[in-house]
This record gives sequence, C-alpha cells and structure tokens, in this order.
Amino acid sequence: MLSDLWAARELAWRLFVRDISAQCRTSFIGVLWKFVPPIITAIGFTLAKETKIFNVGATEIPYPAYVMLSMVLWQTFQEAMQAPLKALQNAKSLLGRINFPREALILAKVGEVIFNFCVKMVLIVGIFAYFNLTVTSGVLLAPLGLLFLLVLGLCFGILLAPLSVISDDIARTVTAVQSFWIFLTPIVYPLPHGGLFATVVGLNPVTPLLMTTRELATGASISNPLGFIVVSIPATLGLCLSWLIFRLSMPRVIERLGT
Repeated sequence: MLSDLWAARELAWRLFVRDISAQCRTSFIGVLWKFVPPIITAIGFTLAKETKIFNVGATEIPYPAYVMLSMVLWQTFQEAMQAPLKALQNAKSLLGRINFPREALILAKVGEVIFNFCVKMVLIVGIFAYFNLTVTSGVLLAPLGLLFLLVLGLCFGILLAPLSVISDDIARTVTAVQSFWIFLTPIVYPLPHGGLFATVVGLNPVTPLLMTTRELATGASISNPLGFIVVSIPATLGLCLSWLIFRLSMPRVIERLGT
C-alpha cells in the first residue's frame, strides 16, 4: 500500500495541475469563487441576527468573522469527504482500461482540497485584519486541527468511494446528508448547552474538530480538548481502515464495471 502510494505521486501531481488549470480556464473570476460561499453565508446570517429573526447568543469573536471562519473550515471537511467520490467518478472510464495506482486519483483531489484552503487563507487573513483579531501562539497549532478535519472527511469519502463508482446515488446521498449535517455543526451558532439538540450537536464528530481549530486560530480557550482527542484518534485509524477496504474492493468494482 505504501509502495503504491509513493509510486502514485507523479501521476497525482499531473492530475492535480490538470484539474486546477481546467478550473481557471473555465471560470471568468477563477479562484474568487472560493470566497463567495462563506461571505454570502456570513452576510445572510448576520442580517438574520441583527433583525432578531433568531438569537445565536454570544460568540468569542465578531459574528461575521465567526461564521466566515467556520464556513471555511466546514468547506474543507466537506470537500475532503467528496474528493474521493469525485475522483473515481471522473475517472470511471479509465479504471478498467489502464493499470495505475488508484491512489493517484485521490491524492490529486486531496491536493485540490489543500489548494482551495490555501486560496481561502487570503480571506482568513482579511478577516483577522478587518476585525482586528489578535493573533496568538495558538494559531501555530490550528493546522493540526485542520489536518484532522481533512482526515475525518477522507475517512468517510474513501470508504464510500468504491460504492459511488457502482451507483451515482451514493454521491447524491452524500450531498444531501451534508446539506443537513451543516446545521448540526456549530458554524452559525455557538455550541448550545442543555437539551436534545445540544446532545446531538455534541455527538457530531465534526463539532470538536471544527471548534478546536477555530479556537486555536482565534486564541480562545480550548473548550473540548478531550472530544478533539476522542475524535482524532478513531478518525486516523478509520482512514487507514477505509484505505484498506478501498484496496480490497476496487478490483471487484472494476470487474463489475467491465461486465
């Protein structure tokens, strides 16, 4: 497995460059689209908060910054989960014809997710500058939280990727689930306390990872370090297990495609 992963690096790089170049060629404003969803979400929910349509309570940083930063982190998880599915679906016609390390397809998409986040770093820097947020030493550990968000998304995505080759319903289901999942994650509201909804949000595996990353980035005190550890370790082990399942299932998936 490690040998194939290493062998896939050059092909993955070429696929990554091809995909990024294609994105830039087919869009007039290119990478600026990466900024649009978090900004629109922040404007919409800020207006809703100011008009008292709903009360979200106090946040550790100004509310627009809170929403935009949270949305950037959520999008990283969302893209990481969808990346393996998109990688295999886009290369479905090649899987049964060319023998190459399948990991190259996923690595290329992971590179795209990281590239997208690096672009969004411009927005994050702008948020810190505009709202005059203090940069503390905790920001140096924020990439660790981001890494585990990426790991958790890839764990789910790689596990579902072989099934998505056989049935397009898997990708559609993932999109639908994520559309609902976002409301169970403290992105536009702080973590609630007490009640059934608070329990559901607390059991959401994305919650401690996203909250800890946000708190490290903004210099807030870490509210749930145990939850971060409890999710991070199984997510890492789950990624290894899903990779193994991916390796074992792909020959059967390709055989089914051929028939």
